[in-house]
Amino acid sequence: MRNMQHHHPLVVKGVKLEHEDAEVVIIGGMVLDIHATPSIAAKPGTTTPGKVYYVQGGVARNVAECMSKLGAKPYMISALGFDMAGNLLLEKWKSTGLSIEGILKDKVIDTPVVCNIFDVNGEVAAGVASVQAIEKYLTPDWILHFKSTLLSAPVLMVDANLSPPSLEASCKLAADAECPVWFEPVSVTKSRRISSVAEYVTFASPNEVELIAMANALSGSDESHPLKEYHKENNQSPALSFQILKPAICVLLEKGIKVVLVTLGSNGVFLCSKGGPNCIKIPVEKTRRHGFGGELYRTVMQRFPPSSYSFSEHGRSSRLFALHLPSVPASVVRLTGAGDCLVGGTLTSISAGLDIIQSVSVGIAVAKAAVEAEANVPSAFSLATIADDAKYVYSSAKVLFHQSML
Repeated sequence: MRNMQHHHPLVVKGVKLEHEDAEVVIIGGMVLDIHATPSIAAKPGTTTPGKVYYVQGGVARNVAECMSKLGAKPYMISALGFDMAGNLLLEKWKSTGLSIEGILKDKVIDTPVVCNIFDVNGEVAAGVASVQAIEKYLTPDWILHFKSTLLSAPVLMVDANLSPPSLEASCKLAADAECPVWFEPVSVTKSRRISSVAEYVTFASPNEVELIAMANALSGSDESHPLKEYHKENNQSPALSFQILKPAICVLLEKGIKVVLVTLGSNGVFLCSKGGPNCIKIPVEKTRRHGFGGELYRTVMQRFPPSSYSFSEHGRSSRLFALHLPSVPASVVRLTGAGDCLVGGTLTSISAGLDIIQSVSVGIAVAKAAVEAEANVPSAFSLATIADDAKYVYSSAKVLFHQSML
């Protein structure tokens, strides 16, 4: 890629970036989403009355916005163009007060755009994604500019829109900085990019079909492999779903991923790890226990301290621990963005010093707020409501499995 540093003032010229606080670093796409929602059932071959919205999107950007609305200050590394979509996204991003140092902006970039057509129930019926710029311009060279930023980061989140070389470069930088990595699969196709970075990944957050695709990619399975297909029956119990998905979960854990969060939509989350839920600890010096982070930490610790699921001290690392955390009943408006807000809420909580079960409980509560909003990320969150909903999730969690993986 040709050198772009002479075209605009936003590019950091390889200088060391100084930050007063350790913050989560997020690398991935900033995307303009076009949402088309019909007012009646759409018919092929003709237009349908309805509404069209321009919405700030992109998995990584959604996660970062969610974290900022929760009071965190994530550091975003991405790429935008000097076009209508890029200008709109950058203007909105600046209004949040978050850093733009990591955002590469150049006139040769076509800002990523995704057009989604929804059905009358609010679910995606079809869509077209033009996100090639993420792979083309978020290169290892650009990411290397921010090596020093990772040194104090509690977590690095990467989304699978990155090219495999950029994923590898990001994960290796994090490993050198002893920074845990969160891998967000994005889609079934792109989730397979886990194969080159699994050994560096601490957290992965696939849905059920992404989980199967990741397990197949990591195990090198063929068409006849039992993990190839996953058929979910209506009203299937979480316990039965777990038994079906357990072989795939074990593949991810055996390949080096420390914590697997399988998102189940309205059925909540499976939280799975080897050895127990407390096997991952963020160093205290990298946590945010002042400002909002401190408020979140104190509020959650008062409502549900981490006492019920302390298995790690008497479990071996070969033992599989699996917990089902249910969703919170919600008045659904739109489902897009819910998974990203779950990740954003969980990352905010981890960086505040909460344990993984508390953090996922908060993430599920944040996702509940997201499905009740029109935008990908709600305009505001209520800490009291999130804490109450998270307590419901935590108190309703059930251990599904805690024994040898064999």
